[in-house]
Amino acid sequence: MTEKQPSLKRLETELKIRGFSKQTAKMYLFYNSKFLEYTGKNPEDVTEDDIREYLAYKISDHSLSNASIALIKASLKFFYTEILGLEISRIKTPKASKGLPVILSQREIKHLIECTVNPKHRLLIELLYSTGIRLSECINLRYSDLDLDEGIGWVRSGKGSKDRMFIISGIFKDELLGFWAKNGSGENTYIFSVNGRKMSTRGVQHALYVSVKRAGINKDVHVHTLRHSFATHLLENGVDIRKIQKLLGHSNLQTTQIYTQVSTDEIKKIKSPLDML
Repeated sequence: MTEKQPSLKRLETELKIRGFSKQTAKMYLFYNSKFLEYTGKNPEDVTEDDIREYLAYKISDHSLSNASIALIKASLKFFYTEILGLEISRIKTPKASKGLPVILSQREIKHLIECTVNPKHRLLIELLYSTGIRLSECINLRYSDLDLDEGIGWVRSGKGSKDRMFIISGIFKDELLGFWAKNGSGENTYIFSVNGRKMSTRGVQHALYVSVKRAGINKDVHVHTLRHSFATHLLENGVDIRKIQKLLGHSNLQTTQIYTQVSTDEIKKIKSPLDML
């Protein structure tokens, strides 16, 4: 594999130059490395048939979702067409499933917060739900990113390396001030930290898992579920979808419009034809 490392290093450099997120770059490098192990070839010797054969092999592994297959294809295509200049005809793979996201009701959110015993974890859940920010954005948040007097905060270099504003709940603000006073952290420190270092993604996921279990919620709840719930509840409360798009940091309105499909308020207003008889 030593002969292949320079090309993968080139891929790594290009991903950084083009502003890919650390997680995406990590996955692109991982899948390209696994592909080269499978073929036993140098990147310069790879053909389109090699890529097709590998994708067929991965598709036959029924443990992989269509979304994972799409990511593998994208990582290989980026490396071999964008960087190495290999001409590849369009390769069709199964489309990624576009299932609707799991949403917690406002009552479930309230119960979830009430069942969270740890003050830091309670703040964490309140922040994720009340702002709709992503997990990666949450753990990188510092006290200096908040303007509590104005009721706003800033995500610095979020997805797509963009800064964006978010709203701060009055309830969260009051609880944060109490938490801050007790912990005596400086303005430039991370809001959610463990021994002076920012909280890990796994730590956040585990904190939510414990609270969900304690609350007796049987839905498949992940950290992103709080973001989905934030957007859906804003929509149900009459907030313009373009404003929600801005708060979520979506570059495309179509991404935000999925919440019009999960909102149940308008559906509940429809009268069944049976009741019209």
